[in-house]
Amino acid sequence: MLVEVRDLKLSIGPVPILQGVRLGMDAGDIYGLLGPNGAGKSTTLSVLTGLRRAGSGAVNVLGLDPATQAQALRRRIGVLSEDSGFYGWMKARDYLRFMSSLYGLDLPAQQIEAQLERVGLPGASAHPVGAFSRGMKQRLGLARALLHKPELLILDEPTNGLDPRGRREIHDLLIDLSQHHGVGILLCTHLLDDVDRLCNRIGIIADGRSVVEGSLADLLATRTGAGRYRLRLRGDPPLPAALPEGVTLIASEGEWMHVALPANADPGQVWAALLAAGWDLVEIHNESGGLEDFYLDLTHKELTS
Repeated sequence: MLVEVRDLKLSIGPVPILQGVRLGMDAGDIYGLLGPNGAGKSTTLSVLTGLRRAGSGAVNVLGLDPATQAQALRRRIGVLSEDSGFYGWMKARDYLRFMSSLYGLDLPAQQIEAQLERVGLPGASAHPVGAFSRGMKQRLGLARALLHKPELLILDEPTNGLDPRGRREIHDLLIDLSQHHGVGILLCTHLLDDVDRLCNRIGIIADGRSVVEGSLADLLATRTGAGRYRLRLRGDPPLPAALPEGVTLIASEGEWMHVALPANADPGQVWAALLAAGWDLVEIHNESGGLEDFYLDLTHKELTS
């Protein structure tokens, strides 16, 4: 496997951060690593790149142990962190030339220009990085990560700051890298649309533990039950006693309430019961069957158990 993690655990002082993370991906996979803020995703990436040493468990990346072979590993992987550091006074072409020299590369000017064009920054080589927008910096960070033709890309929120067209362009680039060049891509993001479009495998972490891990298609195919609904109310709901048996409140956003119905429930009977209990329902939307529903259900159960 390109990346294999089994029962990864790590504590910082007396505080357990990772308490059993698993992850497996092969060459050409695009893997979505998901979880709420503070779940342990960034710490997991730190272990995979050799920045932190695992407390226990097995970690193998490209056949190497990141804890003892970090230097060799970094020559074969490309990393885009959520908050990439740049030298704002440098021009984009000089920045990429400098970064390539750290890998022992002496890239000609036309190759630098081609790399910038590849990530959607044509004509930007002479501009100082400090004048770039956030989205442009994300593109530049991706260009930097690709300089040495890595076998594995580890990307933390790669489409942050990009408009819809820019996101699509980066999506197309990542799909091309995986399908036509065999590059494995480990994608850490909160944008479930990105995961839906790009990923063939996912892992969901909550409270430092892997909740689920495997093929996205297979995991979504296992979903059962009447599903999840978004309800808009007029006024405040008479919670909590008014919820029918088996109906779970997932989240609330202003006048919208997200509820999960139990398996084999009749939605019509549930709405009738809510109306009888004083819920002034204005709109009802079915949100079942997708990745968002799957993710919210799993992380809610984990965080409230």
